[in-house]
Amino acid sequence: MALASDELFGSLFDEGTLPLPNLVNGVDLVALEAKVVRVFGNVSIDKRRLPASKLQSRGIPGYVAEWVLESRAPGRGPLSAEDATTVLEWAARVVPKADEGNLIRNRLLNGEAVRILTPVQVDVNLTGKKAERVAKLPMIGEERAQIAEHLLEAYPALLQQGMWGVAQLLYIRDQGIVITEFQPMQSTVDLSRWREARREFSLPEWRSLLMLTMGYNPAAYTPEAQLLVLARLLPLVQKNVHLMELAPKGTGKSYVYENISPLVRLISGGNVSPAVLFVNNQTNQPGILARYAVVVLDEVQTLKFENPAEIVGGLKGYLANGKISRGGKHEMASDCGFVLLANITLDANQRPARQPIVSELPVFLQETAFLDRIRGLIPGWKIPKLSPASFAEQSGLKADYFSDILLLLRQDLEIDAYCARHINLGPDAYQRNQESIRALSSGYMKLLFPHGEVSDDDFKKYCVQPATDLRQGVWDQLYNLDPEYRKYGQFVAP
Repeated sequence: MALASDELFGSLFDEGTLPLPNLVNGVDLVALEAKVVRVFGNVSIDKRRLPASKLQSRGIPGYVAEWVLESRAPGRGPLSAEDATTVLEWAARVVPKADEGNLIRNRLLNGEAVRILTPVQVDVNLTGKKAERVAKLPMIGEERAQIAEHLLEAYPALLQQGMWGVAQLLYIRDQGIVITEFQPMQSTVDLSRWREARREFSLPEWRSLLMLTMGYNPAAYTPEAQLLVLARLLPLVQKNVHLMELAPKGTGKSYVYENISPLVRLISGGNVSPAVLFVNNQTNQPGILARYAVVVLDEVQTLKFENPAEIVGGLKGYLANGKISRGGKHEMASDCGFVLLANITLDANQRPARQPIVSELPVFLQETAFLDRIRGLIPGWKIPKLSPASFAEQSGLKADYFSDILLLLRQDLEIDAYCARHINLGPDAYQRNQESIRALSSGYMKLLFPHGEVSDDDFKKYCVQPATDLRQGVWDQLYNLDPEYRKYGQFVAP
């Protein structure tokens, strides 16, 4: 990351013009703003500018919209009318609306070269009669485009989970639509500089920065609620972390997953099948659990599950050992995190109205052998519902840069080893409880103390205790649903 000078912050903080300190949860947000810009420079971004740009109304996620905004109209402070016009004019030329697919095809038929901002996913189909590479361009509903081979060599991620970028399209007779050029989103990350930067911030400041980067206003959340919101990042920063969040509508359960990374796949409607999740036995195409860092099933009560018994059976195997297989074929390993999001009903006291809480899930997802493999339960009823005051109003970090850092932190085996050494629930503890608390504690430590400098008290308070609380939420369900678990006691830890 490039360290910036105070000059980048401009005249907003010239001597004599500073507003009075705004202390929230022990953090001077004015001073934090200046520090974020000084330390992180051009990988920071004023989070107020994105909503004002209206880019997301064109169907692109937040991490892409921030990239567009910074490339077309960089700056800080409220988005000016001139900058907004610049961005929207560019979007009108390059970002297709949902109903513009045929217009773009007509331009291609007329011989134009057309540039569009789109995700590109390339599938390689090998059959007895035909072998082909097929590119999918969902922004225009195109399923069978061709792509220049040199682009696949330059950007192999096109063949894995796909990439967002600006693609140049041509229509070539006998080939159809061809992607001839591709400019991907790019960010450069340096984990050692990330750890260096952490030393510049107090823990409350760093926690506030993480909240701002996720798009939330830290002033709208207590420190306890902030730790619950940050739990949504644990599957990104820690391999094979599987979570469930149960909450009333309006708490923003899916907000961060929609807007943080192209390596997070959110399914919020339609059918969910074994072929989609695990592997398509007809095409040999690996499913999404093999191709993404995190897979999120949103509002699971409204999803349509094909062959629920096969799905839950495959998930139990995968969540337990990280191995994907279907019918004994195509076994492969994956470190993908898995997240279930569901709405629940609250009573007059804003507590879950039904017990056990998981009784509002589809019946096949209430099986205790499945629930046991979920590392933790985020109690979303303890997180404030979203309001206009919930969203970030100052600088955080660019989402694409931040998500790349989180995914790099997955490889930090030193923190994993630290947690394994310092967390022991005793010889009689249930093994999955201990494994879960270690994994979740390691995730919290990577988020809050990536430099590895943490006191014993802070480790227990900000890593182990929140992790224990998340696992306790799962254990409460198991304890109440199945007598088999009661021999280990009501609590996950002494």
